[in-house]
Order: sequence, then C-alpha cells, then structure tokens
Amino acid sequence: MPDDLLTVTNLKKYFKTPKGLLHAVDDISFSMARGKTLGLVGESGCGKSTTGRLLLRLLEPSSGEVFFEGKDVFKLGTMELRELRKEMQIIFQDPFSSIDPRMSISETIEEPLKINRMYTDKKARLERVFELMAMVGLADRYADSYPHELDGGRLQRVGIARALSLNTKFIVCDEPVSALDVSIRAQVLNLMGELQEKLGLTYLFITHDLAVVNHFSDEIAVMYLGKIVEQSPAEELFLNPVHPYTEALLSAIPQPTMTRTGKKIILKGELASPIDPKPGCRFASRCGYAREICSQEEPLLRSVGTGHRVACHLFSERRAVTA
Repeated sequence: MPDDLLTVTNLKKYFKTPKGLLHAVDDISFSMARGKTLGLVGESGCGKSTTGRLLLRLLEPSSGEVFFEGKDVFKLGTMELRELRKEMQIIFQDPFSSIDPRMSISETIEEPLKINRMYTDKKARLERVFELMAMVGLADRYADSYPHELDGGRLQRVGIARALSLNTKFIVCDEPVSALDVSIRAQVLNLMGELQEKLGLTYLFITHDLAVVNHFSDEIAVMYLGKIVEQSPAEELFLNPVHPYTEALLSAIPQPTMTRTGKKIILKGELASPIDPKPGCRFASRCGYAREICSQEEPLLRSVGTGHRVACHLFSERRAVTA
C-alpha cells in the first residue's frame, strides 16, 4: 500500500546447528503502516527478536525481501546502508547491558551524532543532546552521570534518546519495558506513545506480554516457531481470536478480578522442534482441535475478515461448532 513504510516478503532466517537447520524465521510476510505500531508477540524462542534484527539488517537473511520506503534493504551497499541506519534504530530490552558503563549519559546520546557527523560544531552537538534529554524527560543534571547512577526507567529513557538522535523514522522496540518495574512501565510506554504522535514514528513492538501489546499496538501479529499464525487489528484480535494458539495466549492474561470471566486454556503435548521441522502445522502437536490434515499440510495465512488473517486448516469447522 502507498502509505506503508516497510514491507516484508517471504522472509527466512535459518541457523546451522550440529543437528540440522534451525528455522528461526520461516517464510513470513507483512507490512507496516507509517506512523503506526505493529505488536509482534509469542513465547520465547518463536523468532520475534530475530525478525526485528533482520529488518534492521543486523542479521543477513537466508532469503526474502524487506523494503523500506521502496528500498530493498538487503541489496544496499555499505554507504547506502549507513545512510539508511539513520532512519532505522532499535531500543534494547535491558538498558543496563546495552549502554556502555564507561560513558556518561551525555556521551552516550552524543555518540551517534559524532559517528554520523551530524554536527561539526561541538556546541551545536551538545545543544542537540540536551534537546533529546528534555524530549525523553531527563533533567539536565543527569548529563554527567554514569549508567550505574540511574535507575532502569531513566536508563531506558537514555536508550530512547539515543535511538531518536538521528533522523529516525522506524524503531524496533525489543521488549523495551520487560526489564522495568511495573510502576515504571506505564511511564515509558506513555513517553513512547507521545513521541510517536509528535515525531510520526513507526514501531515494531516485540513482546511476550499481551496486556502491554494491547495497550500499545494498532495491529498485532502472533508468532509461533518462526511462523506468523495470526495477524489483525489489536482490538479485533482481543475480541475475536481465531487461532487456537492465540486463544491460549489470551486466556493466560492475568485479570484484576476475583473471578475469571473466561476459561483458562492449558496447552498440552510436545513442542515441535524448530530444527528441520516436519511438514504440517507447527502447532498441531499442542492443538486440541488437530486433525490428520494438520500434520500433513502447512496451513497458509488467509483472510477471515478486514485486515484479519489466520493460518489454520480448521478455522471454518471450529467456527461452525462455536457459532
């Protein structure tokens, strides 16, 4: 679509292991609208973070294409990619390990500006540093502080400021609040929302916390063992989950009430191996609805409503039973 900032087509990433090829990301396709947030959810090991790193070309793909504003990211030369990196950034999960402990806060935020030669004048560069600090809610007095002197919430604000220091349009948010105290998470999420509205940012928000992604995302894609099994607008996904895995994830969200309004779904069965996976649906061994076809043919993503896609052979059959 014309307003899509980023388009992903048949993206794959396989890693060689002594036991065979590990299918970390296995033929996924999606697009991201400019100025919106796509939440990418799933349990640990499903390929979420690998997907984010592929989009930024921090990893090279096994095959597939990623187009950013019409540019094929995987075909760019060194200088072209360097220019593109100004527009594509990442916020890491753990600010304590992603920020150099030997650099002060102002030096950390200033570093991308120096590397990319955004300002030749040091005074102008420092003015930009203090502008960024104010933008993310950091007081000037922290400029000469070091990472160990800040708490997790303030340190993550440093990471956000660093990601915004260039001409950023797209940010991969790799579980940016999971390492923070619950009381701080809302503050950081609200800040990111305000910055998105002000600067027109586009986010890929990677998380395993569905409660967070519901609050923050315009659209949600659910991953399972390297595959996208369901994708839809956020509100639609929570009101009308279609894939059995999505239903199980939603049923596990803690509810702040004395009694649950829905039945908790307990997944049973063996987790399929991502190494040289067998034909069929990756979720079949844990699915209570699985039939013979599920272990023989891989289900393809198909439309089940406006902007709603699901990869399930038995969608029609299950809907007829529950209707």
